[in-house]
Amino acid sequence: MSSGDSLNTELSKKTLFFGLKLWVLIGICVGAFIILVLSILSIWVSGKKSRSRRKVDKFSLSQIPYTSKEIKIYKVGTQNYQSHERVLVTVHENTSDKNTEKMSVHLARSKSSDAAAMSQCSSSYQHDRACSSHSGEEGNSATFQKQPSYKHNLVSASPLIGLPEAAHLGWGHWFTLRDLELATNHFSKEHILGEGGYGVVYKGLLMNGTKVAVKKLLNNLGQAEKEFRVEVEAIGHVRHKNLVRLLGYCVEGIHRMLVYEYVNNGNLEQWLHGAMRQHGSLSWEARMKVILCTAKALAYLHEAIEPKVIHRDIKSSNILIDDEFNAKISDFGLAKLLDSGESHMATRVMGTFGYVAPEYANTGMLNEKIDVYSFGVLLLEAVTGRDPVDYGRPSDEINLVEWLKVMVGTRRAEEVVDPNLAAVRPTTRALKRALLVALRCVDPDPDKRPEMSQVVRMLEADDYPFHEVLIFQ
Repeated sequence: MSSGDSLNTELSKKTLFFGLKLWVLIGICVGAFIILVLSILSIWVSGKKSRSRRKVDKFSLSQIPYTSKEIKIYKVGTQNYQSHERVLVTVHENTSDKNTEKMSVHLARSKSSDAAAMSQCSSSYQHDRACSSHSGEEGNSATFQKQPSYKHNLVSASPLIGLPEAAHLGWGHWFTLRDLELATNHFSKEHILGEGGYGVVYKGLLMNGTKVAVKKLLNNLGQAEKEFRVEVEAIGHVRHKNLVRLLGYCVEGIHRMLVYEYVNNGNLEQWLHGAMRQHGSLSWEARMKVILCTAKALAYLHEAIEPKVIHRDIKSSNILIDDEFNAKISDFGLAKLLDSGESHMATRVMGTFGYVAPEYANTGMLNEKIDVYSFGVLLLEAVTGRDPVDYGRPSDEINLVEWLKVMVGTRRAEEVVDPNLAAVRPTTRALKRALLVALRCVDPDPDKRPEMSQVVRMLEADDYPFHEVLIFQ
């Protein structure tokens, strides 16, 4: 008998396992082993995918900007307010584990006799949405509508309405790097709006046709992360028509970018000293409108929200202007939050030379009065058309504030007006008002500087008592 026949005979023998032949039993065992191996592989692959998905979700949620403090928003109270809207926005942060922050925003609004709505509905990938906005103060550089009381004009509608939930977790739209590359033509030089120590700002166009400004922070990850968090904490949740609105962000690898609404008419520095002067000189009415808008925004940041926001870098290049000469404060990269229980805080001195309050430069002690001082310098800049510090001028005219005080003290106030306003100069009363406000804001004693809500009232009121400034008489 051959070995082959012997093997067949052995395999054909019945076994004790249900009388099955040996070859059948071997086949069953091999099949079971294969199925077991495939099952184990399937379970391992599924588990790996699940763990990877959870890891991505945790990373994503951990990168969503959040406010580290509760923010409450109230109306600023003044003596002349009547029937005002009260808005309360509370941001709660609950941490379920180390890497996940969940946020809920409650908005409670009461009825108001001054209902001013501002709706926006633009967002990436939403092609068919219409966009409308209405301003509480309308007009151009020469036309004004006087307001009887100081309004915040809070923006209640979101420009991100209709986006999938995953696209705007947290407070705004979560843009991908690819989204912003497409919007800015791969961050081309032709799209650059401005650049500085913080990074570069690009003009962008979203797929739905919405224009945006994309602030790309420098790739120094530690500093970029800090700047990113500061801006998000300062204005990520607040809304005011005179603050540039932060629409969303991008966090991808080392990239940290912030996406703002696009303001289309340059900034105050460009109108007073730079490229926008080719369009003509900014009229007195337009300058005062820009100044008033800026004052209202600062009053809101200082007095209407908790914790208050100290901007720390109020200057003409950070005052953006729209086509109706409404102003919007931008660039909150140096901002600080100050609780109501704190009168000041000690910080490293930051800001722009010429706008920095003297007590802050000397001590590093920070409160809202340093913004008031910077605003005063800004107002003098708008009145005179001069830079805060100009080494091209005679030695006694280099510092704008000191020169202005000398000019007013020697009763030469009429001579400080920007020569570019020669065609239509401000009235004596309008000039008195502006210089009075500016001088009070740049008072060397911070305790004597007014609050920004007082500044707003002084700028708005035609009958404000000017007897304090005898030097004009």
